[in-house]
Amino acid sequence: MTQQKTRVRFAPSPTGPLHIGGVRTALYNYLFAKQQGGDFILRIEDTDTSRFVPGSEEYIQQAFDWLGLPFDESPRKGGAYGPYKQSQRREIYKEHVHRLLESKAAYIAFDTPLELDAKRKETPNFQYDASTRGQMRNTLTLSREEARTLIERKTQYVVRVKIEPDKEIVVDDMIRGKVVINSSVLDDKVIYKSADELPTYHLANVVDDHLMRITHVIRGEEWLPSAPLHVWLYRKLGWKKSMPRFAHLPLLLKPEGNGKLSKRDGDRLGFPVFPLEWNNPASGEKSSGYREEGYLPEAVINFLALLGWNPGTDQELFTLDELVQAFSFERCSKSGAKFDIEKAKWYNHQYILKMTNHELAERFLPTLEEKGIAVSTEKVARIIGLVKERVHFEKELWEQSSFFFEAPTTYDEKTARKRWKEDTAGHMQQLIEVYESMDNFSANHQETIVKKWINDNGLNMGGIMNALRLAIVGEPKGPGMFLITELIGKKETVRRIQGAIDTLSRPANK
Repeated sequence: MTQQKTRVRFAPSPTGPLHIGGVRTALYNYLFAKQQGGDFILRIEDTDTSRFVPGSEEYIQQAFDWLGLPFDESPRKGGAYGPYKQSQRREIYKEHVHRLLESKAAYIAFDTPLELDAKRKETPNFQYDASTRGQMRNTLTLSREEARTLIERKTQYVVRVKIEPDKEIVVDDMIRGKVVINSSVLDDKVIYKSADELPTYHLANVVDDHLMRITHVIRGEEWLPSAPLHVWLYRKLGWKKSMPRFAHLPLLLKPEGNGKLSKRDGDRLGFPVFPLEWNNPASGEKSSGYREEGYLPEAVINFLALLGWNPGTDQELFTLDELVQAFSFERCSKSGAKFDIEKAKWYNHQYILKMTNHELAERFLPTLEEKGIAVSTEKVARIIGLVKERVHFEKELWEQSSFFFEAPTTYDEKTARKRWKEDTAGHMQQLIEVYESMDNFSANHQETIVKKWINDNGLNMGGIMNALRLAIVGEPKGPGMFLITELIGKKETVRRIQGAIDTLSRPANK
């Protein structure tokens, strides 16, 4: 018998920006599908029209374009099992609602919101189920004529699934194992609303997963309580043999570990919880994104992959292909994973280090051009090689390398007080003469000549070198001093030393 092709889906709702936890769910879907040689599908669950936010769907697609996780089928790409937006599948759902009603696995309920509120006040912990449905206005308690009259009068109604009490429901979960639920704890969930002629999440998911031939449903832990109802619906629709396997992923937790990671946590601690920047069309509020903060998509993917899964080895850096090969649900945690933004920064640093100096130089050149600095790619690549160990983000390259391109206009006051003594200007003037006498300006040659001059004159090595760094850089930072002066050249080195003498030797600076 031919084995069914693995098909997984990521099914977000277009109700705002995509949370980073949703990105991890999508990533695990992608890794599993590709490992099994299967398909990764995007389905937009837009049946809740009251929560729809313009721009959300395009945002979701752009996020995955940036992350480099392509879909095999989607609203944009199409496919053999579309449409891939639930709002375009109304007639399909109506057909299956009719099937459930015909088989008496569901019924129509006419209870108004006011009537339901009254019942909740009357009965503590009220649940619409086998023990209470007989007290309500529905097709189980009304005559056929009464029900038909209400429908003919366009009375709004819902369709509820009819849960038979005290039945065993088994959820086969690839992370949590066999989960057994007694049907008596379930209520008769609404699966369809006449008001907008659309199904609720529960029915739409089951129908779409079946018709799109989804073999595995991989989603967040928060959806675990809905799994028994979905199993029930699969049975009642006669699809027990095609039921997908489930995997409910552990939550992404706050950095402190006490609860689910939220946007508020990101705002409070100063890190993004969305892959891309989001501009709220209603409030105008802008929320930061990993892309705009300077994270590399490969680093975000690698970081998220190890939040809730581990490879069983000490390896931390994975290409996407390596993650596909290594991933398994057996090594997924059942407990939540604390979100560690410092680890995310570490990953970004590692991926910057993996880039060649020339690649980083090409990405840095536009910044230099904006500042009116004309310099060769080769020189920028050499400079990058000296500073990239110090950066976590590309945007930090200017801060760490600006002194290669521009002479200091101010000098760090604390360093000047400590390093620029009364005799320093004289020593620096002598050093200018040493530099001007050099024909070979390589870093190694400079180091040999300057250190010999310091030793021959009985000067303090640290005092001279720290004063030289202050003159060249303006503050106590940067790579090896002679590497800097080699790259800026003899003429610029002498000019900067003279500039420091002129500025730091004025009376106000003593």
